Formats: sequence, C-alpha cells, structure tokens
Amino acid sequence: MRSFFYVIAFSLLLAGFQWPAGSLHAEEYRNVTARKVLVTGKTSDGKKVRYPRTNDAEITVLVVDVPPGGSTGWHHHPVPVYAYMLEGELAVEMENGTVNLFRKGDAIIEMVDTAHNGYNPGNEKASLVVFYTGVVGVPNVIKEKMPELEEQR
Repeated sequence: MRSFFYVIAFSLLLAGFQWPAGSLHAEEYRNVTARKVLVTGKTSDGKKVRYPRTNDAEITVLVVDVPPGGSTGWHHHPVPVYAYMLEGELAVEMENGTVNLFRKGDAIIEMVDTAHNGYNPGNEKASLVVFYTGVVGVPNVIKEKMPELEEQR
C-alpha cells in the first residue's frame, strides 16, 4: 500500500499537479504530509529536460528490483524516464565513466539518448519505481552493445 502511495504522489509531482484555487492543499488534510523530493530542469547527465511531442503519449510505471551485484546492462532511453528509490542503492555509470549513486528516497531524472548502466553496489536489494513518459510504439529501453565497457566493470 505504501508503494502505491509513492507511485501516485510521484506521478502527481511529475505532472506538475496543482490544486484549483479555493481547494485544500495536501498539507491541510488530516494525517497527510507532502515533502518535496526534487525540483530540476536537468537530467542526471546535466542536459535540459525535454518532453516528447506526440498525440500518442503513453505512460508506463514499473517497480524494478536489482539484487546485490545485479545490473541493468548498458542501455539508453529514447523517451524521458523518472524514478524514485524505494530502498537500497543504485549506481548509474555513463559511457564517459561518470557514476552517480542514488539511495533510498532519491529521485532520478534519467538521461535521454545517453548510454548508461545501472548496478547495485550494495548488500541489499535496490528497489525503485520507474516512470516512462513515452510514446505508443516507441520502446522505453534500447539495449546497447558495449562490450568494452562491460569488460571494465
């Protein structure tokens, strides 16, 4: 149930949801709190956030679990992707060697069209909810063939 609440709250955050004038705000409800996790206009590789132009938008939401030592493999996203770390930690390595480490409670604004590999360097499962803001007929993830980078890890 808690995970469902995170999915809904993060979806509203990503959509820029605002209550209409005269309505109650989340903090005005009994037993409800709101905590800003992140506000940014840049992806995790420093590029400007951009949205696809389409009449066929498609949102996909996944909960992804990465076991200790596990890896997503090298891939890229042709569409914007956002994630929220539910537990554990995830290291995301870019093809230039830069590594960003995300932990429980962190928001991830993924790179678009940049090869990267997510791996769990910790001793416990990494779990994150992932939001793909895609387009009907366009894959959310495209695997990369990068053997020279795989051998370095």
